[in-house]
Amino acid sequence: MTPAEFDVYIGRQLRERVAALTVALAPHAARAKAHADHERLLPHGRETAGHEHLVAENARGRTVGQLWLGRHEPQTGSGEIAWIYDVRVEEPFRRSGYARAILAGAEARARRAGAARLGLNVLGHNAAAIALYESRGYAVTAQQMAKPLD
Repeated sequence: MTPAEFDVYIGRQLRERVAALTVALAPHAARAKAHADHERLLPHGRETAGHEHLVAENARGRTVGQLWLGRHEPQTGSGEIAWIYDVRVEEPFRRSGYARAILAGAEARARRAGAARLGLNVLGHNAAAIALYESRGYAVTAQQMAKPLD
């Protein structure tokens, strides 16, 4: 990913992260958390060690998606974990096998880097993504639940 592509990507990723967090947080808290997470994970932006921001292209050279792959600090002694912080396929290219190909590429990169596992987060209401991840062999390792107290 070039510096210009990264700037566009990370701005979009941050906006979408804020929107996703507003499911559980007030808008101001969602913005604060999203920005704090980005600062913690990417203190040097695109140049942060241990993180890759990749562009997926089709055979015609058109951008079909992006991947943010990095290290994850395990909370147990379960070995090195690679983490998919973001994976996306652009709208016109969805349901064409690109997500599956991007995941396969992420898995291969993580394996070559010596990771024992590859993890990711997915929102509970994203049934299509959950089905895709399960079809690739991903399994639930933790789950959070909440109830609005209106």
